[in-house]
Amino acid sequence: MQAYRGFPVRAATRHLALTIGNFDGVHRGHQAMLQRLTEAAEDLGLASALLTFEPHPREFFARDAALPRLSSLRDKLEQFAARGVAEVHIARFDARLAGLSAEEFIDRILRERLRTRWVLVGDDFRFGRGRLGDLALLRAKASSFSVEAMPTVSVDAERVSSTAVRGALARGELEHAARLLGRPYAITGRVAHGDKRGRNLGFPTANVPLRHKPALSGVFAVRVHGLGETLRTGVASLGVRPTVAVGARPLLEVFVFDFDEAVYGRRVTVEFLHKLRDEERYPDLEALVRQMRVDADQAREFFATQK
Repeated sequence: MQAYRGFPVRAATRHLALTIGNFDGVHRGHQAMLQRLTEAAEDLGLASALLTFEPHPREFFARDAALPRLSSLRDKLEQFAARGVAEVHIARFDARLAGLSAEEFIDRILRERLRTRWVLVGDDFRFGRGRLGDLALLRAKASSFSVEAMPTVSVDAERVSSTAVRGALARGELEHAARLLGRPYAITGRVAHGDKRGRNLGFPTANVPLRHKPALSGVFAVRVHGLGETLRTGVASLGVRPTVAVGARPLLEVFVFDFDEAVYGRRVTVEFLHKLRDEERYPDLEALVRQMRVDADQAREFFATQK
């Protein structure tokens, strides 16, 4: 898969079958779109392509009120590649792009820059300055390409959406979130040096800093990829560590069971399988350590029931 920052300076050299969106989480609705995109591209003899935006438009317009991200850009690119997308165009969402009218977006971006011949969007797709463009306008102005609307994908009679996934994660309903995503919710990042507090307390942790506000918080039973050939299990805390820090940024701390190797710099993926409890502030470190032992025991008991 080829990934491009922005749009070609000149017109693209080949015609595209294109889908457009943020694809946060790459949930089962997004996966259905990607499957339809690659099928149509093959049928029509076009290159399958995806247009996405960085940062998320909501972060551009109201960064302080932006919703938690479900996935990083790298995570999304890996999902796109795994599902057969040939090329991805990552458009910087800035004042210039936000200022394009819907008609200008169609003419300058879809028609001139990307040479689009077939477009797939969700039935609630909105675009252009003030979000005034919709599916009806796109179809009306599509003189040189065809437009297809992706029908709603539902799970257990619920429309699959990034909003639905965020809601399930915020409520601690990890099994429900996994059904919407088609896989367990996970966070991927590089292990960084911490303050060694966990090791001093008898619980050495792999610390993964987070660039964006997470969609969930608390203490969880987790499965860890990236620490060798074997999948590892453990217990993770995700949050601001109210007992040991004040005003801290969210941090993912993972205590991996039966594992004691230096892992700084490794890229790991942490799957959240079961929520044990919310974050709490304890009166002292002794109380915190007692609770950490309980958390570890409960996580081990959870994994024992999964065999």
